[in-house]
Amino acid sequence: MDTVNEARQKFRETQLIRSQLPPDPLPLFERWLQEAQSAVLPHPTAMDLATVSAEGLVSSRLVLLRYFDERGFVFFTGLETQKAQEIGENANVALLFPWLLLERQVRVTGTAVLLPTSETLRFFASRSRESQIGAWLTQSGGVISTRSMLKAKMAEIKQKFVDGSPSLPAAWGGYRVAPRRIEFWQGHADGLHDRFAYTRQPDAAWLLERLLP
Repeated sequence: MDTVNEARQKFRETQLIRSQLPPDPLPLFERWLQEAQSAVLPHPTAMDLATVSAEGLVSSRLVLLRYFDERGFVFFTGLETQKAQEIGENANVALLFPWLLLERQVRVTGTAVLLPTSETLRFFASRSRESQIGAWLTQSGGVISTRSMLKAKMAEIKQKFVDGSPSLPAAWGGYRVAPRRIEFWQGHADGLHDRFAYTRQPDAAWLLERLLP
């Protein structure tokens, strides 16, 4: 049996027991993320980000979780993209971590807040030169007609910074999704899946509830 199938069987037999769950969802999320990484899943930090436009139209796409802490989940993107525009219109968003090969998923609902430039700059400075140049290319969601034009634009950006480190693009930044609710789903072969939801209370404590499958 290969590594992924072995891990899948292991986690399908894992039960979530309320008395053993932490009062805060972050330690459980961190453990599940580490287990997804250890199972060598493809892109374990990929998460589906759902946004809603001012007209109420929903759209979703995959982005990468860059880091997280007690304040929320952080990702970076162009500030002229559709997702950034919709967050500006409606800051309520949802995240989904689809670790389905482990029979697991984590759902997050919360509010997306633009990071201060200082925090974005720290992250940008930690990236490789290739990633920094890529940020200049992907800072907007504009239309381009051919792949050759895309390559030409990349060459132009590389030439612009040939003698120095790329600077932070003005239209590129990060968002922190401050969670209001985090749900953990653990699948089981018998269909009696474990679902637990943590909901943030007015006093900042978390309410933990078991949900029907």
